Amino acid sequence: MAQENLIIVGSGPAGYTAAIYASRANLRPLLIEGYQSGGLLMLTSDVENFPGFPEGIEGPELMSHFRKQAERFGTSFIQKDATKVDLKGDVKKVFVGNEVYEARTVILSTGAATKWMGIESESKFLGKGVSSCATCDGAFFRDAELVVVGGGDSAMEEANFLTRFAKHVTIVHRRDTLRASKIMQDRAKNNPKISFIWDTGVDEVLGNESGVTGVRLQNLKTKETSEFKCEGVFVAIGHEPNTGFLKGHVDLDEKGYIVLPHRPTTRTNVPGVFAAGDVQDVIYRQAVTAAASGCQAAIDAERYLETLGH
Repeated sequence: MAQENLIIVGSGPAGYTAAIYASRANLRPLLIEGYQSGGLLMLTSDVENFPGFPEGIEGPELMSHFRKQAERFGTSFIQKDATKVDLKGDVKKVFVGNEVYEARTVILSTGAATKWMGIESESKFLGKGVSSCATCDGAFFRDAELVVVGGGDSAMEEANFLTRFAKHVTIVHRRDTLRASKIMQDRAKNNPKISFIWDTGVDEVLGNESGVTGVRLQNLKTKETSEFKCEGVFVAIGHEPNTGFLKGHVDLDEKGYIVLPHRPTTRTNVPGVFAAGDVQDVIYRQAVTAAASGCQAAIDAERYLETLGH
């Protein structure tokens, strides 16, 4: 079995950028992309905040550019999911089904998945008025009536940010109290452009070929339903890092994100194993920050290999 210098697990901005830097350093990395390569940007229609594209660019097209650049410099690709790892010892193993790949270093960039409400109309209007990222998409909704779904810090942060553009933001929450921290609650409650609908869930996202026109709500106590007009729905009920297959192999926090004990480096608690992108980022979760950490991880991996004499 051939032994790689570096295996990168997961694509998206972090994985592809790590591959670009590592391949330019002549490490000849192997990138295990996953069946759904490209990360969350593959679900984003317009990206206007990634540097270098003044007119904006579609998410899938941007990821295609990333991939082609990595390929140009010599990255090898496997378009399947990593299913298991063994990170003990000097030689790390990454399993893809029945296949085993070995390397001296590994970069974990498996990302994080948005927690969605789980209704069919939500996916139908994704990118057409339904979003999970106010920083990414808020500017598209100037002077609009918006709904934010959630009750935690993320929901309050999204709502406050959206008031920079929106006419008004209504937070819909399933309970009568918020999970958010006191300071985030106060910011939202004191913002004149934010109001709340309590004890309520979203039954359906309403719309037409032009996009979202409203939501159908259900009061979870009275079971009464009503329609609420809006032009956009931001789902802010959390993210879930894609680390299920990494439990017990690398340190994770209580939410499942990879812990980096040696910040500002991307080193994990396991020598020779690094992490980049949303899988270790609970704060920013932007394409540009993911790409930056992918660059860092590749440089960290290269320097680690140098200490081994490679």
